[in-house]
Amino acid sequence: MKVYFEAFIRILKEELIPAVGCTEPIAIALSAAKATEILGCIPDKITVRVSGNIVKNAKSVIVPNTGGMIGIQAAAAAGIIVGNTQKSLEILKDVSDVQRKAIADYLEHHTVEVELSDSGRVFEICTEVISGKEHASVIIADEHTNFIYMEKNGKVLYQKDGNENGNDDEKALFQITIPKIVCFADQVELLKIEEMISRQIDYNTQIAEIGLQENCGANVGKTLLSQYDKNDVRVRARAKATAGSDARMSGSVKPVVVLCGSGNQGITAVVPVAEYANELKQSREKLIRAVIVSDLVAIYLKKGIGKLSAFCGALCAGIGAACGISYLTGGREEEIAYTISNACGVLPGMICDGAKSSCAAKIAAAVDSGIFALEMYREGQKFLPGEGLITNNVDTTVKNIARLGRVGLRAADNEILQMMLQN
Repeated sequence: MKVYFEAFIRILKEELIPAVGCTEPIAIALSAAKATEILGCIPDKITVRVSGNIVKNAKSVIVPNTGGMIGIQAAAAAGIIVGNTQKSLEILKDVSDVQRKAIADYLEHHTVEVELSDSGRVFEICTEVISGKEHASVIIADEHTNFIYMEKNGKVLYQKDGNENGNDDEKALFQITIPKIVCFADQVELLKIEEMISRQIDYNTQIAEIGLQENCGANVGKTLLSQYDKNDVRVRARAKATAGSDARMSGSVKPVVVLCGSGNQGITAVVPVAEYANELKQSREKLIRAVIVSDLVAIYLKKGIGKLSAFCGALCAGIGAACGISYLTGGREEEIAYTISNACGVLPGMICDGAKSSCAAKIAAAVDSGIFALEMYREGQKFLPGEGLITNNVDTTVKNIARLGRVGLRAADNEILQMMLQN
C-alpha cells in the first residue's frame, strides 16, 4: 500500500460524518448542549458569540425537529433542552413533543443573546451559560465538532490550540494530486473504505428522494424535473442533488453525510454520480470507487479555500461529481484534470450569501457546470492557459481558485454579512 493511502483513509473518515440539519446551526446546538452539560442545569441566560460566517449559515435555515423554528436562538435553545452531546452532529435527530414544547417555552421565558465574535477566526462558536452564580462556557473553532475550550466558574476544564488534525494528515491534505486520487480509487482495499462511502451514498440519495416526494423549500428539484426532460440522466443528476438540498434546508430530520463540513456538499458530491451509475447499470464497487474520486476532488478544490468563505462550496462538490462521473465512465488522470480546468473556466466562482433554500439552485448550477466541463473535454474542447484563472497546470489553477475564495472574496464576505444583518 502506498504511503499516502492511510492518510487519505483518515481524511475521508474525518470528513464523512453524519449530521441532521444544516451543520452550522447544529454546531450551535452542540455547543449549547455541551455548555449546559458542564453547567449541570438548565441556564437562565445564554450568550452565543459567533463569527460572521456562522451567522450567514445559521440565520435563515430551519432547525430540525423544532416545529419550523429558524435561526441561532432556536438552535441554541434546542441544544440546551435536548442535550445528548454524544450524538455529535446528529444531536437533534430524536426530539420528543415534550422537548419541542420545552424549546419554545425556553425561548419565550429566557434570554438568548447573540453577538458577533471579534476573535478574527473564520469559524468560531463561543457559548456562555449562566444559572444564578454558576456559569460555564465552551468554544468550538475551525471544525463543527472541534471543542478547543471548556470552562466552569472560571476554572479551565479543557483547552487546546487549533483543530485536532495530525501533521501527517495535514501534509497529505495539501499534497493531494489527481494521479494520487485516481491511484487511490483504483487500488484501495474496498473493505477499508466501503462502509463509510456506502453510508454516504445511501443517506444522501435517500434525502434526495424525500426532496422529490415532499414539499420542501423552493422545490428546486421538482421544478427541474417538471421543466426539463426527466429521461435525460444529466437532468436527473441535477434534480436529485438539488432535491436533497431542498429537503435539508427545510429542516428534514433525515441524516446526511457531510463533506468539507457541509451536508449540501456531501449530497452534491455523491447523488449525481449515483444517478449516472444507476443509468449505466454500473456495479456497486465501481460506484464506490467513483464516489471516492468525487469526494477527494472536492476536498482537493476546497482545502485551500477553507471550511467557510464567500465562495460557494457546492461548486467544488459539483466539479467533484463531474470527475466521479468521468471515472465511472472510464476517465483517467488527463480527463479528470481537464474537467477541473474547464469547470474553473465555466464558473470560476459563485457567491455564498448564507445557508437557505436557494442553496439548492446553486447546486443545480454547480452540477451542470461540472458535467458540461467534462462534456467539453470529450468533444475535444478546452479552455487555454492564460484565459482568466486557467493555467497550464491543474494544481496551479486550483491554487488560483483557492486564492480567489480565501483572499479575493474576503471583503465581499464582510459586505454580504452586513447586508444580511440589516434584513
